[in-house]
Amino acid sequence: MKYQDITQKIIGASMEVHKILGNGFQEVIYQRALELEMSAMGLTFQREFEMDIFYKGEKIGGRRVDFLLKIV
Repeated sequence: MKYQDITQKIIGASMEVHKILGNGFQEVIYQRALELEMSAMGLTFQREFEMDIFYKGEKIGGRRVDFLLKIV
């Protein structure tokens, strides 16, 4: 599986954040904690990244994504 290693790291980071913080915080708190975990795992990413959305080759809007990982 092509992306198995990076997928395992993302899931592992997410589970670690949940294990430590549990439920009940605002989304931004989980994002900041996940940023720390993914950085510690050596993942390269951008936070709060603006992406264009296309439909059949035509730009129809945009969306901000929480994390955009760089796959090397």
